[in-house]
Amino acid sequence: MAFLGAELLICAPTAEFTMQAIKLYNFPRSGHAHRAELMLSLLQLPTELIFVDLAKGAHKQPEYLALNPFGQVPVLDDQGVILADSNAILVYLAHKYGNGRWLPTDPVGAARVQRWLSVAAGQIAFGPARARLITVFGAPYNAEEAITRAHDLLKVMDHELADTPWLAGTEPTIADVAAYSYIAHAPEGNVSLEAYANVRAWLARVEALPGFVPMPRTVAGLQTTA
Repeated sequence: MAFLGAELLICAPTAEFTMQAIKLYNFPRSGHAHRAELMLSLLQLPTELIFVDLAKGAHKQPEYLALNPFGQVPVLDDQGVILADSNAILVYLAHKYGNGRWLPTDPVGAARVQRWLSVAAGQIAFGPARARLITVFGAPYNAEEAITRAHDLLKVMDHELADTPWLAGTEPTIADVAAYSYIAHAPEGNVSLEAYANVRAWLARVEALPGFVPMPRTVAGLQTTA
């Protein structure tokens, strides 16, 4: 397809059978795309990363819009099952490949995870993610408002993580995967994590999970090294 850049094949450990690589259309500096990439890696699924050049408008080309009419990354192609929206992809992967680990099926556990998926699409998107859009991509948003929202969110997260190691309970779930990327990269949007010891400890726990893959750092805002 004309809108694609180079392709990179990641060969993760597989089970007893050999499965075809799951295609992930991504942009490396997108926290939304990183959610999906991280989940695929945590599940040790063979993945083919397909670069979508947002800077050149590849996401607005007809070929890509046929995959996601909203023109956003990521898009997942699992042997012809096409899914857009990072949180929807997390739910799909957890249900299909997670063996019940990453998404609880009991009513309370499922609701706790859903709460944080909503936070990822709400407070995280309009707080630390938006603040980073301003510094990294030059987006024309109100920086003061985004930074204030980010700190309001971080205060709640820090308080709740004082009582539990993971966002939705005692075990890691897709709630943690959905929240990680933009919280970890909040300093790039001039949002300091210094005052939030519990949040920083949670980030370290995510990064210690087997199969963790980082999102590339951008020198911007308070982030001084790549």
